[in-house]
Amino acid sequence: MKKINKYLPIWVLAFFMLASCDKGFDEMNVNPVALTAVEPAFQLNTAIVASAPGYGNLSYETTIVKQMITPFSGQGSAANFNQDNRTVSNGNWNTYYQSVIKELTDVIAKTKNDPARTNLYNMTRIWRAYSFMVLTDTYGDIPYTQAGKSYLEGIVAPVYDTQESVYTDLLTELDAASAALDATKTKVASDILYDGDVVKWKRLGYSILLRAAMRLSKANPTKAAEYVGKAVAGGVMQSNDDNAIIRHTASFTNPVGSQLNGGQSAFFYLAEDFVSYLSKTNDPRLASIAVRYVGATSGAQQIESKANRTPGVQIGAPLGYDNTTISAAVTASKLASLWDYSQLDKTRMAALLAPSFLVTYAQTQLLLAEAAFRKWTTGDPATLYANGVRSHMRQLASYGTSTAVPDAAIATYLQANPLATGKELEQINTQYWVASFLMGPETWANFRRSGFPVLTPNPYPGSDLKTEPFIRRLTYTDAELNVNKINVQQAIGRQGPNLLDTRIWWDKK
Repeated sequence: MKKINKYLPIWVLAFFMLASCDKGFDEMNVNPVALTAVEPAFQLNTAIVASAPGYGNLSYETTIVKQMITPFSGQGSAANFNQDNRTVSNGNWNTYYQSVIKELTDVIAKTKNDPARTNLYNMTRIWRAYSFMVLTDTYGDIPYTQAGKSYLEGIVAPVYDTQESVYTDLLTELDAASAALDATKTKVASDILYDGDVVKWKRLGYSILLRAAMRLSKANPTKAAEYVGKAVAGGVMQSNDDNAIIRHTASFTNPVGSQLNGGQSAFFYLAEDFVSYLSKTNDPRLASIAVRYVGATSGAQQIESKANRTPGVQIGAPLGYDNTTISAAVTASKLASLWDYSQLDKTRMAALLAPSFLVTYAQTQLLLAEAAFRKWTTGDPATLYANGVRSHMRQLASYGTSTAVPDAAIATYLQANPLATGKELEQINTQYWVASFLMGPETWANFRRSGFPVLTPNPYPGSDLKTEPFIRRLTYTDAELNVNKINVQQAIGRQGPNLLDTRIWWDKK
């Protein structure tokens, strides 16, 4: 006992020395320049930027609607052959769930009960609704109410909500969030779409609400008409100044441009149907979109000295072939090779710094034209139709002076192509097809909803389609089938087989 007491003062001294050393220890071991929290406005911007259509947009959506095509097989085989390539079709799923939805869900949790950030909260709700529309329009039933809550609530295997219930909530969210934006409240500085302009965000929210309402034109016309009325009453986009645009920089280049200016530069071509439609109607937009490297016999020969942007020489590539079987079509078109077909101009609309359009005034006017034709809103369908076409033609100036369409050419086109009695729905939605070029998820969704333009199916003989002439949805990812098997199988049991043929809820015949 005496031996223990002998050393007690040393223990006491050591204890106080350790306590003294520990004082401030936590502060000393914190990196003074490391992030301890992420600014929610930055997270919203991150989510918006990640929403720019990319590689999957080329391989599936724009090819399904016969605007783009690649004849090359292999790793990139997708809608060009009507095949279910899940390494490509998982693009929207991975992008939105791994990045976009996760960021937006976190922002909503951080700002929901903060009166000083009410505008940021409601802007985020609007973009979250936009993002979920892309997901549900692509796959059908999806994780929605439990999505993005792994970190917040520990939900790692979210249940799947029916597409009908998803749309019911999206309509409510868009209406409420748009109405709640308040110009008298704190401005959100430097959001990449509108720099915190609440009026423009309101117009965006109500324009997306209009888009969502029109998706229900066959599935639930009564609800569609109800929410078209709410969108119009709230106030949709008023001009091209309201367009939702991502203006790319060297730090984040245009995803489509990155593909077409990189290793994919010689792989993708404008589809025959798209070029033929623009050509036969003398559409001045063809001069802004297309380039043909006349006489090229290889990708290496697609150089500026061979470039011809004259509309009259453009020839779109036909669907139904691969690079080994397309030779007969090449010969019939009197081309030097498949590399001689027209392409999306990678120096203009597909440039690295070209903007990405997500929601536009032109689209909004065309949707209003259809809604007016259906008597779901007031206005003259012909006037709204002309406004939509004119606005898209003027929108092309955003890519640079060489893509701008002269006002005289716009007037000539509209005079030659007015809205015709008995063809209203076809003309409006065919123009929507053109006005949504490069916005693949939206182009494909509206094609399925409206049935226009009238296109012939891709005749490629190796198709995975069994019951439908066109791809109606993309399949759930293999990863999801492995890690969330019970919930995804329940969705498949409700919706139908996990195939490209299966129609989603609003996609009615």
